[in-house]
Amino acid sequence: NHNRFIYMASQEEVDKEVGMLLEEMERLGSKNADGKLTCKFGALIRDDRCSNIFEAIVGTLRSAKKKGILTFEGQMLLSPTHDDVDIIIK
Repeated sequence: NHNRFIYMASQEEVDKEVGMLLEEMERLGSKNADGKLTCKFGALIRDDRCSNIFEAIVGTLRSAKKKGILTFEGQMLLSPTHDDVDIIIK
């Protein structure tokens, strides 16, 4: 009999991570033609500060997309394939 412990992040933890992600996108991104804040996936992945803050940035991005906070093309972003994909705050 194997006991397994699966860690599920609480909603509060997810919301906090999404908030931090938005702050980092403001620091690394810029406004697009529509005036919305946008940031390249590669900029987030390669940034030292982001890599220290986010253990699972791809999961944080997916959570934020599901909540309608931001958008990007595709279901999941992987580096280096999607480094030029724009992540846009709605």
